[in-house]
Amino acid sequence: MSLNGRTGDKAILTCALTGVLTDPRQHPVPVTPEECARSAREACDAGAAIIHIHFRRQKPGMGHLPSWEPQVAVEICDAIRAACPGVIINQTTGVIGPDIQGALDCIRAVRPEIAAANAGSLNYLKLKSDGSWAWPPQLFDNPVSKIKSYLDVMQELDVRPEFECFDTGIVRSVEMFVRNGMATSAQYNFVMGVASGMPVDARLLELLTGWRMAGSLWQTTLIGREEIWPVHQRAAELGGMLRTGVEDTFYLPDGSRTSGNGQLIEALAQCARNAGREIASPAEARQILGLGTA
Repeated sequence: MSLNGRTGDKAILTCALTGVLTDPRQHPVPVTPEECARSAREACDAGAAIIHIHFRRQKPGMGHLPSWEPQVAVEICDAIRAACPGVIINQTTGVIGPDIQGALDCIRAVRPEIAAANAGSLNYLKLKSDGSWAWPPQLFDNPVSKIKSYLDVMQELDVRPEFECFDTGIVRSVEMFVRNGMATSAQYNFVMGVASGMPVDARLLELLTGWRMAGSLWQTTLIGREEIWPVHQRAAELGGMLRTGVEDTFYLPDGSRTSGNGQLIEALAQCARNAGREIASPAEARQILGLGTA
């Protein structure tokens, strides 16, 4: 069974639970295992079948920073799995620079069903209103050698790579990875809304779905405020998997701020229902994705 783009297919919802660098002292971002488990349970109750997770440092005052300690990763994922039986774990791997050992160690320790595979490099830029840089310009470097290192470990552990695509050339590269033998399947995540990447635009989304490998699964990551929701709706209508969470936005369709992941997933589920699609349970999502049982 696979998603084929027809209205009526069950929609798989992903909750992007935490994200990276957002300060939990200012935003409703879970950090500790207990907070992550509670927020994941709220998201699952609203319809999420997949939890996409970044790991945060656990010491007081350090929760805005990423952690690649395997013990932290295991404690967080064990708490989520206990709170949400059968849920699918999708682990981040995003690391700037050549040292990716921590991310690989976390994959080995957690053994998620899915792991993000950032499929190309991007100048990560953002401007303030006065034209100055919001942060020092940086390169999110993902050369082919780095991507292959991730994919080799994912293949060894039977972890599904989800190719995160920040620009159109990156989308087109995914098929090359498969044809080259670096990966056995293509599952796309179209990341839209990074200021120096693809914009949140439904017209572009319709092109992107035509550039993927035939029959492959896809979803969108839409970063922004209330303007993202019409594009979520279009993704639902086009038959994609759907993702949101406090990693991607703090705003509901009416422009109000969310209290947490549960509210965002409720709004995303409504997009699916508006398109005539039912929500896939974790067990149904495993069947659609071709994953093993929990």
